[in-house]
Amino acid sequence: MIINIRFGEGLKIRADDYFLILKVNENKEGEKMRKEEKERIRIRALEYFQKAGIVLSSQEKGNMEITDLGLNDFERTGIVLVVYVNNSRYCAKEMVLFPDQTCPEHRHPDHDGIEGKRETFRCRYGKVYLYIEGEKSENPKTHPPAGDEKYYSVYHEIILLPGDQYTINKNTLHWFQGGEEGAVISEFSSPSDDASDIFTDPRIKRVLND
Repeated sequence: MIINIRFGEGLKIRADDYFLILKVNENKEGEKMRKEEKERIRIRALEYFQKAGIVLSSQEKGNMEITDLGLNDFERTGIVLVVYVNNSRYCAKEMVLFPDQTCPEHRHPDHDGIEGKRETFRCRYGKVYLYIEGEKSENPKTHPPAGDEKYYSVYHEIILLPGDQYTINKNTLHWFQGGEEGAVISEFSSPSDDASDIFTDPRIKRVLND
C-alpha cells in the first residue's frame, strides 16, 4: 500500500508495506504538533507496550504513528499505531489507547473494486470498550468525548480484556475507547487503506492528500 501524505506545502512522502510514517497533523491554528509533544507520547506508548509484554524493533519504535486525526485533541481523540506489515493480502499492527482516549466512529467500505477491511481486535493489556452496530446496550460503561456525541451513532457494547478478541466485518460502523488504565490492542486484518476509511465526524482527516 502506498500513501501520499502532506507535510507542509508541496512535499510528499511515500509509505510502503513495512515502513510507517509518523504523521503530523495541523491544529486549528495551523500549527503542527510539536516535536517535544510527539516524543513524550512516543515514550509513554513504549511504556504501554512494555506492560503488554510486546517487544518492538528499533525501527518500529522509531516509526511509531501518532495521530489526533486532525482534531487537535489527542488526549481525548487519537491513537498510537505500529504497523508490522500491510500488503495486498493482509495487515498486522499494534494500537495504543491512553486512559479514556477514543478512536472515533468509522467504517471500512469497499473501494476501487477492493473489499473493505475485515479486522480482528485482540486486547493485550488494559480494557477496550468497543461499540458496533446492533442493539444499543443498556447502561454502557463509557461514552463519546463530551461535545462530540452527535458524531457517534452505534452503542452495542463489547468489552475486551487481555486475551479477548472480536472480529469486525467490513463496512460496519464502530468506535472504541481505552479503559481507566488505557489499552494495547493487536489488529489482524485484510489490507488496510486509511484513505478509504469513512468517519462519521466530517472534521476528521485520517490521511491528508492534495
